Amino acid sequence: MGELLRNLPHPFPDDRFPEGMGGVVQRTVANGELPALIVIHDDDNDWLIGDGINDPNSYEASGLFHLRHIIDQDPSIEATASLSIGYMAWRGSPGEDWTVEKFDYAEEHNNE
Repeated sequence: MGELLRNLPHPFPDDRFPEGMGGVVQRTVANGELPALIVIHDDDNDWLIGDGINDPNSYEASGLFHLRHIIDQDPSIEATASLSIGYMAWRGSPGEDWTVEKFDYAEEHNNE
């Protein structure tokens, strides 16, 4: 797929992740072991996709991946491409609608 692109201007055309767009993805999601249950578009304009269960910050739990590969596995993730900077989408299980809310790293760390 070529170069991994990050920090592309947002919103994306047609509310679809651009080809080559990269993000931080938990390996459990990238390898299909667990479904994507959380998508974050952080204040730095980075995209993060996680399983919502395991700690994404543990050693080698996450890596940089082309988002198109992840979306090919689960096309419902495409619905999160319209997330504004500083927001997250989450769901309880695959097939459920995404719930969107403000994301704050400080609040995330306070809940640990």
